[in-house]
Amino acid sequence: MTDLRQYLRGLAVFAGELPDFDPDAAPERPETLFVDWLTAAVDAGVREPHVMTLSTVGADGAPSARALLLKNVDRNGWQFAAGAASPKGRDLAANPVAALSCYWPQQARQVRITGRVVPEPPESSAADFLARPSGSRAEALVGRQSHPLHDLRELERATEQARDRIEREPGLVVPEWTLYTLRARQVEFWQADRHRRHTRLRYERRGEDWTRGRLWP
Repeated sequence: MTDLRQYLRGLAVFAGELPDFDPDAAPERPETLFVDWLTAAVDAGVREPHVMTLSTVGADGAPSARALLLKNVDRNGWQFAAGAASPKGRDLAANPVAALSCYWPQQARQVRITGRVVPEPPESSAADFLARPSGSRAEALVGRQSHPLHDLRELERATEQARDRIEREPGLVVPEWTLYTLRARQVEFWQADRHRRHTRLRYERRGEDWTRGRLWP
């Protein structure tokens, strides 16, 4: 490939039929609209529609982003889980604020969420951990996330030992496993338009209530 720039410019965007979005008919609270859009993505067959990007900032001020799974959303906020000693856990300990973003390409819809992140009580984190598949629990038990891996055999041994322990102790919970809630301060919904007249609706928290308004594309 000799001209990547030209190649990228030639890729199609916003193809196919796109859903309508009338901001004037939007609900009063952003989590209600979010669930509507999420279930529409599920109904449309979007693969892994509950995957979202979590962006954090470390103690050194450097940003970091990764994809993970949404665990729940309600009036309290958006929930996800991670090990407290993982890079994202350390970032949140240093700077307990974050941004979430979801994108559903079939509908050309994006949601951006920012706010403060708080850890849930240990019993809630334990319940989340025990609800994970056994392989996922074993992976968390191994730990060492993002540490250098010098020998694949070491990973295989540690994983096998963790699986054996999970099987022997089905109620085992990794102490550092943490369920987090992002308490949104601002939520923006973006509906693409093939003519670039995108529709944007931003919710902003005012105490326990929300205000909402359109944004220029």
